Amino acid sequence: MTIPNHDTVLIIDFGSQVTQLIARRVRETGVYCEIHPYQKADEAFLKLRPKAIILSGGPDSVTREGSPRAPEAVFQSGLPIMAICYGQQTTAVPPPYSLAAWWKAGTRQSSAARISRSRKPPRFSTSSGKWASAIRSG
Repeated sequence: MTIPNHDTVLIIDFGSQVTQLIARRVRETGVYCEIHPYQKADEAFLKLRPKAIILSGGPDSVTREGSPRAPEAVFQSGLPIMAICYGQQTTAVPPPYSLAAWWKAGTRQSSAARISRSRKPPRFSTSSGKWASAIRSG
């Protein structure tokens, strides 16, 4: 593999069914990108020296011990990261950390959870009582 002479986006593939579509859309904007599996992402990151990174989705969950992650160098680089689905989960728990100890064995992101109604006012409400987005009010 040679180092490209142009700006590159590295797509780290965690097994998404739409990774090729993501790459196609990036390329349609005139940006060069390469897809690499998460197992070889460390090597690809060092060789390509990308200007941005896309973390694709995949079928796993960060709550499972040993679930795949992007290389720590990705998070330390300060580069822009676009994370999709499972890729976004990995940004919340970068290596070498794990959520597995915080969850009971076998718990998945889509498992049942208990909820209760609070008597407190909604956290993201405005003084007028209307709902506001979490981004504007947070």
